[in-house]
This record gives sequence, structure tokens and C-alpha cells, in this order.
Amino acid sequence: KMKINSVHAREILDSRGNPTVEVEISTKLGSFIGVSPSGASTGEHEAVEKRDGGSRYLGKGVKKSVQLINSKIAKSLIGKSCLNQKKLDELLCLIDGTDDKRKIGANGIVACSMAIARAGAASYKKPLYTHLNDIYSKLYGKKIAVKIPQGYFNVLNGGRHAANKLAFQEFMLVPSANSFAKQLQMVSEIYHHLQVLLIKKFPGQVIAVGDEGGFAPPLSKPEEALNLLVKAVEIAGYSKKVSFAMDVAASEFYSERKGRGKSSGEYRAHKMFNASSLMKYYISLCEKYNIVSIEDPFDENAFVDFASLRKLISQNSNLKKRKIQIVGDDLTCTNSLRVKVAVLEESCDCLLLKVNQIGTVTEAMQSAVLAQKNGWKVMVSHRSGETSDTFIADLAVGIGCGQIKSGSTARGERVAKYNQLLRIEERMKRR
Repeated sequence: KMKINSVHAREILDSRGNPTVEVEISTKLGSFIGVSPSGASTGEHEAVEKRDGGSRYLGKGVKKSVQLINSKIAKSLIGKSCLNQKKLDELLCLIDGTDDKRKIGANGIVACSMAIARAGAASYKKPLYTHLNDIYSKLYGKKIAVKIPQGYFNVLNGGRHAANKLAFQEFMLVPSANSFAKQLQMVSEIYHHLQVLLIKKFPGQVIAVGDEGGFAPPLSKPEEALNLLVKAVEIAGYSKKVSFAMDVAASEFYSERKGRGKSSGEYRAHKMFNASSLMKYYISLCEKYNIVSIEDPFDENAFVDFASLRKLISQNSNLKKRKIQIVGDDLTCTNSLRVKVAVLEESCDCLLLKVNQIGTVTEAMQSAVLAQKNGWKVMVSHRSGETSDTFIADLAVGIGCGQIKSGSTARGERVAKYNQLLRIEERMKRR
């Protein structure tokens, strides 16, 4: 058995300059790191991050979580084999003892879980993506093929990720190519053309970059963003090879808290919408632009509105052939209980998978299994507060989900994931 010899947590900084938890687990083969990311646009049903409060780091310190890991969790993990991910993840949940990980903090638990996975991969002398594939196949009940994912690249930012008036959070490029290396090249070229367009459109103004590396220009309407993307793609020479995707993050501009999840609430974007008028607006955008994916189009409890949009798209003669996917993020929170509700309501056909939303690698995989067994797609995702850790690149390949989003082709913590996919793709081609 490959025993865990030590567990040590520390406080480090994420890409927004906020503290996060890093956990280092050692075996006789060396030390293995797990790091927690952090979201800005977070769903109310997510597992809870533990923060210290007070004035230090504006209350966002993670010393309490670090202390609990270095005492309670370390004591329980030392001497255990790192080869059984599911068993150790269940132990982490048991130590915390709450439904939402609030005692230790999901930010601490997920870092432990990821470090265990890396230690396990080294023990089996396998790349991380292969080890994750073995774990996932066992949970699924059959061998799942590893797969290099399609990238969804966020190049224009709004919402909680940018200081502009654009309510919709992400506008993404979805390049069609026969390799991830080519996808990355295409998006990088378009990104640079987009920068030139923005400098010309807003002369003398600073064109800021949002949390996820996409530009955050002074736009207010989704059409303005999409028109710029269409033009940049055209200049780059990829007009017929690139589609678009949006992460609306509609909970962030849903204004009636008493009526959460009902069609009675208002959505304050560039103009006021109710659920019905917002639905029609999405349809009009899809008819005008080659949009293939819409994430969180309504409030995080509006299962029925999600389902109504899916139905409306399927009944639209212009759109049903395109197979536009409706992605659940704040709606589902990588939580199998919420995925079950969304399956019953037919709310989505794609799950956004964020390991820190639920707290452990095993629980995230269980949600992905549930989604895929019900005919859904899965998109592995970064968070807006990231580190240079590349775990999610291996995870996307390992579970064979075929989709990933990790921001734009700028900012090191975003590009780190894409560069890891280049390495994995190269390795897989050599086999």
C-alpha cells in the first residue's frame, strides 16, 4: 500500500490576490499538491468556502481551514493508502460532518482531495488523466474513453467578472478544429484581432481585462459583444469555423428575491426582462448569431424556465438542427441531488462541472456520471479566482466529457490549463 506520510496545508494567493488553500500530501514517492480555486459568481447551493473574517485580507483569510487540515484531517489521513480515492473522499466528508462542507470548508477539502488524486496517480505510475479515468470508469460501471476536449474560450467579459455595464458574464469562442493545438492557435489569433478592434472602437480608453482574461470593454448590450466577435473571427479568416457560447449567469441580475425560481421575477440587464421576454430575447440572439451553448440563462432555482427555453429552441425550425445546449451551473452546482431535479424537469442537457462546488473529486465525478447516464454532456470548468494548478485539464480528458472552459488565451492561470492540454494531446498522439 502507498501510505500517506504527511499532510500539510498552507495559505497562498489566487489570481485575484485573495487567499486560498494549498495542501501538500507526501508519500515515499514525494510530495503532491492540491489547490482550491474560488468563484466570484457563486451559486447559493454551492459547498461553502471557509473564510476567517476580521480585517486580515479583508476577512478572506483561510487560516482556520488550514489549521483544521493540519490537525483533524492530517491525523485521519496519515497512514492511509492514497490508492482508494472514493474511500478517502468519503472520509474527508465524514470528518467535516456537514452537508455543505462548512466546518472544514470546501476550499480546504477540495485541495486535500486533489492532492490525494495526484499521489494516487504517482503510486500507479500513471499520468493524472489516466488515473482519473480509472476512477471515473469504476464509478460509471464501464470503461470510458479518454478524450481531448472542445475548448470554450471566454474572450469578452461582463457581469461579476468585469467592471462594465454588460450584464451577461461570458462571451466565448468555440473553434472547430481537428486538434486542441489548432483550437488554441485560432483563438489566440482572434483574441489579438479583437484587441485591435477594441482599441479602434474606444480610442484613448484603457481596454481592461476581466478576471478570466477576456477583454472587459465599456459595452452594455450582448449584441455589441457578439458583433465584435463576429468581426474579429472574420478578420482572422475563421468565419465558418467558429461558433459562439454565452454564460449569462442570470442569477446575478435577477432582482426579485422573494420570488426566486418563479417566472414572476425581473431580470435587470441592458433593459428589464421577465422570464418570458428574456426567453424570446435568447431566441432572437440565437437566430442572429451562431450560438451553440447558453449557460445559466435564468435564476439558479428556475428549473421550469430552463426547461421552457429548451423546449422553445427545439420547436424553432431555424434552431433545432443546431442542437444548442443549455448548461446548468448555478442551477446544479455539481450537486447530484440538484442534477436529479434538473433531469426530471428536463431543464438542461449539459452539466458544468466544478470540483470545488461540491468539495471532492469523487462527488464531482458522481454528478458527471449521473448527467452522462441521462444523456447530458459535461463541461469541466475553471473558476474566476484561479491558480496555476492544471488539475481540471487532466480531469476533462480523464472523464472523456469532451468540453472544457478555462477563460481566454491570456493570463497565466488560464493558459496553464490549455498548455497542459497541449502536453496531454501530444502524449496521446505518441501512443
